[in-house]
Amino acid sequence: MLQNQLFDQVLKDFNTPYWVISSEMGNEEWSSSFLESLGYTSDPATQNFTYFLDHMLHPEDREVFYDKYKTYHAEGAEFKHYVRIKNYRGTYKLFRISTREELPIDIQSDVKLLFFFEVMIEKAAESLRKDNFYYKETAEMTATGSWYVDFVNKKSYWDFETRRILEYPEDYVPSLSQSASYYASAYRQQAADLFFNCAVAGKRFDTEIKMLTATEREFWVRAIGKPVYNEQKEIIGIRGVFQDIDDQKEKELGLRQSIEIIENQNSRLSNFAHIVSHNLRSHSSNLSLLVQLIETIDDQEEKVNLIDDIKDISTSLNTTIEHLNEIVTIHTNAGQKLESVSFRKTLDTIQGSIRHIIASGQTKIETDFQVKEIQYVPAYLESIFLNLITNAIKYKHPDRDAKVCIRTYTKKGVTILEVSDNGQGIDLDQFGDKVFGMYKTFHYNKDAVGIGLFMTRNQIESLGGTIGIESEVDKGTKFTITFDKSKENIKDKTE
Repeated sequence: MLQNQLFDQVLKDFNTPYWVISSEMGNEEWSSSFLESLGYTSDPATQNFTYFLDHMLHPEDREVFYDKYKTYHAEGAEFKHYVRIKNYRGTYKLFRISTREELPIDIQSDVKLLFFFEVMIEKAAESLRKDNFYYKETAEMTATGSWYVDFVNKKSYWDFETRRILEYPEDYVPSLSQSASYYASAYRQQAADLFFNCAVAGKRFDTEIKMLTATEREFWVRAIGKPVYNEQKEIIGIRGVFQDIDDQKEKELGLRQSIEIIENQNSRLSNFAHIVSHNLRSHSSNLSLLVQLIETIDDQEEKVNLIDDIKDISTSLNTTIEHLNEIVTIHTNAGQKLESVSFRKTLDTIQGSIRHIIASGQTKIETDFQVKEIQYVPAYLESIFLNLITNAIKYKHPDRDAKVCIRTYTKKGVTILEVSDNGQGIDLDQFGDKVFGMYKTFHYNKDAVGIGLFMTRNQIESLGGTIGIESEVDKGTKFTITFDKSKENIKDKTE
């Protein structure tokens, strides 16, 4: 076992208690000097690692010692540490635990060794308290827990901070078979991929991922892991740490959302400025040209005809101004008081107002209102229903009657409204980035204006919601509206 023959002489001269560390954690070999220093006799029932932790080591020293010993066993990381060990009389003796570097001679061996140097409690008690204090304080102040997965023994090990962060009791034993349950469901595949690549390819990882506590609370952590190798350069485990970064991550996500809102508002402002500068200038230029033309024409009949053109331009100009005014009104009224609005009553109102349009398209409307009411602006909800239903009828497929399906439900506490139809559909590959633009049309209907979906999106987003679209040409379109959770007070009942 030992390559240096001076080892036996060193132990005899200094009578140094030691352990021979087994390749399997828990099967350590205790020297006779270790037993004698504590007054014990050789007894297989008490001469094992579990008994040492539970009955011989001082309770306050267990967590720190276990973490350092586990690292030394797995990775060979040298350490020095003070612990209190109970002797056969039931009193504690203080030892400085050290690896081979503490011996007065360089010991070369093919196994790991752990040495126990007895010291006076009065001399080192303060060092012991400081050592444990700083280790625990560092872990707690940084919210950083450490862990180790042992592939040889098929076990997982957590330190005290890991158990605290994940809200498990101190005596909880982590399980490899349940490892997926420690992560939020949406991130379990990511965790599995990271561990697989680390265990098989030796690829380290440093990532942000969502974990799940014992009380089912999801939170963000920064997880770092690296492979552990044996002397044959085989991967025998993974060791790592994770830090609770939930507060920082939520702030980061909030900032990112704010940036997206600002970018979206800038885009709207740019679009608004474009409409104002382009459309209004177009109308004003046409009017100016016509007025100049009228002044140069003597024929009264021609002048009358041109005046009719002026009326058309004036009507178009007025329509454009009304559209722009509606956009401004939406954002001006975004902070108005919300009311409890019934989805069913709102739909009934809209159906009554467009009864002739529904009849002309032989439209069938199906509903499934799992959520019955929502805190919202009544006029906006009416506008959403009106635009989406009339669009479904206006762009119905020529080979079939129009069918509109409307349903509401909750997902993760948020109300969702879905409106789908069986109409012509939209080629999203070609028009996907233009669907909600102002004055954008995608079919050849002569009465298409391109303002409805633009207004609908603005109304929804002004109250913090979102609208998405799924569509396939010749099959139909589905709009999904997600309402802002912070503004709603839903009544979730089955119809």
